[in-house]
Amino acid sequence: MILCCVSIRRAAALDQLRSRLWVIPGMFVVGSIVAAQALVAFDHLIDGTVEGRLSGFLFAGGPESARLVLSTIATAMLTFTGLVYTVTMLVLQLASSQLSPRVMRTFLRDRVNQTVLGLFIATFLYALLVLREVRSPPSAFVPAVAVTLAYVLLLASVASFVVYIHHMAQSIRAASVLHSVGDETRLAIDRLYPEDVGEEPEPAAPKLPDRPPDAVVLLDRPAGLIREIDEDRFVSLAQEYGITVELPHMVGDFVPTGSPLLSIWYERPLHADDGSPDAALADAVHLGHERTMTQDASFGFRQIVDIAERALSPGVNDPTTAVQSLDQLHDLLRRLAGRRLPSEIRVADDGAVLLRLPRPDWSDYVALALDEIRHYGAGSIQVARRLRHLLLDLEAVAPASRQGPLERQVRLLDAALATQYEFAEDRRSAAAPSPSGQGPTEAPSTRLSGRAGR
Repeated sequence: MILCCVSIRRAAALDQLRSRLWVIPGMFVVGSIVAAQALVAFDHLIDGTVEGRLSGFLFAGGPESARLVLSTIATAMLTFTGLVYTVTMLVLQLASSQLSPRVMRTFLRDRVNQTVLGLFIATFLYALLVLREVRSPPSAFVPAVAVTLAYVLLLASVASFVVYIHHMAQSIRAASVLHSVGDETRLAIDRLYPEDVGEEPEPAAPKLPDRPPDAVVLLDRPAGLIREIDEDRFVSLAQEYGITVELPHMVGDFVPTGSPLLSIWYERPLHADDGSPDAALADAVHLGHERTMTQDASFGFRQIVDIAERALSPGVNDPTTAVQSLDQLHDLLRRLAGRRLPSEIRVADDGAVLLRLPRPDWSDYVALALDEIRHYGAGSIQVARRLRHLLLDLEAVAPASRQGPLERQVRLLDAALATQYEFAEDRRSAAAPSPSGQGPTEAPSTRLSGRAGR
């Protein structure tokens, strides 16, 4: 459940690479260079011995025809590449303004966009590289196999352009963006919280030393968001030096330069030969400019909630998108309801406290997912009905120890409906639970009485 140092850095590096628009196109560029050099060398090697037998499949024109074909392909692919780049930038701008700026990373990580852009650039570069190998008489040379592959790449590029247009039209839809973010968040939940909730209540967590910390490590690097924390490194250093470490921030928090990063309690005096663990401990906290889901499942909730809030703003007024956001949040919370969330405290075998690392608990996830949507969406009958259904379903599956945050949400939703709707009939209609937000369906009192009888 806790990633080791190598795993954390590998996961962080892979996440960074997936968010870089140039990685896959760069691989295509390298592939095009290798393919052009290899096929031209192959054409030199066979020197017309194979072309005769495959004349129906290979390019059969002379040097001028080959130059015309390759230059036309290169020109066309340069135009296609500019068009794809323009469309991608427009889609990013539209998604940022209509949904949320946080979802731009979803488009940047999209493999289809990266692959199509890479194929276009590779075809352009391949045509140029083969073009320079065409020779006119007296030493005429036409790399027939290489020119034929240029045709194949052109056909693949045209087909991929059609796929790209369809993909962009589909991916910009709110439902598609929400589903993509939801899938990434589900993977993060499965990775970070793989264990099911046990039957027995968890023991009370040990406490930190009841005295001020002996040392406070300040952030001496540029400010940033905490992206990953190497817990195993913290535990190893705490055991080696006989210390207790506390991080006041959780993954996803912003840390300004010069602010406290770590608090340390020494259980035994350090000798001069031991050195100070401060630098090594600080290096185990990885900062960045943007949150990721490597160790931060709550970032997925944040993105979905942002889309719902934008949909519920007066300038947009799109409660159906908010309901689609609640669909994803419902599934995510239902998964978390049965998962064991790790303790904030890491202890040694002898019970000594080694590390305290704040983490979001069940109430934090429920509040993050529902508080703001309830606040902005209580005035929408559709959203209020969907919220009621979500809460009743979660109350039916959540363990007894996790019922409190859900009951709080029900109370606050009832209070919000009482202030939002002047007429009792509207309040009753908005209070009817519905999995789609449409209704009215079953009265809340019936559903509540059924749950109480379990």
